[in-house]
Amino acid sequence: MRPRKGARRGFFAEGFWAIARRNGEAQREEARRSELRSKIAKQERRMEMGKKALWKISTAGLVLIPVAVGINYVGKTLASLLKLPLWLDSIGTVLGSMLAGPVIGAISGMINNIIYGFTLDPVSTVYFITSLAIGLVVGILSYRGWLKSFPRVLGLGLIVGVVSSIVSTPLNIIYWEGLTGNFWGDALFAYVIHLNAPLWLASFLDSIVVDVPDKLLTVLIGYFIYIGLPKNIKQLFADDEIEEL
Repeated sequence: MRPRKGARRGFFAEGFWAIARRNGEAQREEARRSELRSKIAKQERRMEMGKKALWKISTAGLVLIPVAVGINYVGKTLASLLKLPLWLDSIGTVLGSMLAGPVIGAISGMINNIIYGFTLDPVSTVYFITSLAIGLVVGILSYRGWLKSFPRVLGLGLIVGVVSSIVSTPLNIIYWEGLTGNFWGDALFAYVIHLNAPLWLASFLDSIVVDVPDKLLTVLIGYFIYIGLPKNIKQLFADDEIEEL
């Protein structure tokens, strides 16, 4: 028995709409995949731009260097005049790293050590390595979000103190027989040596007992200056034209 024409038309219509639905679903799926690929590409571009921005040298950053060097110099001079048990010679380095990134902070710290070495204390020049490490650590961790909460800022200060001690200990051993020149640290050094501990351990403890509180206070001072700056000043360093390394 042959199907009626109406039945045939209904059959073909259902087939047509089924094919149309499948085509529509395929198009929507392709659109979703295209959107996902676009999002992934944008994310990769943002990550690449972020890597470049981390190591930027901007015009505003270059202008900041002498300011940071001056802050470092004033901090160290005041600490010496007031005979404080701290150095306070890295406030400008820390602030420069927070504002303009690790490269600017590291350059500021190194220049400060060179100037101080030529004017007041020749041995200070060799500690430019420590200043470089401080600038890099603060700049990188600030970029990674360590300034977003106060507990993280405290953690940043502790990390900087430990890194500073690790870098400075070999220099202290080479140039000062392990001593730091700080009364409290050198007293601990003498006690640890009296216990027949290795020289490197005594020197490291001598350094860390000074560096941790010093760098913690330094980071806090730099942080409070940073958050106290107007937004347009901070935005200046974020938006300035970038010279990539």
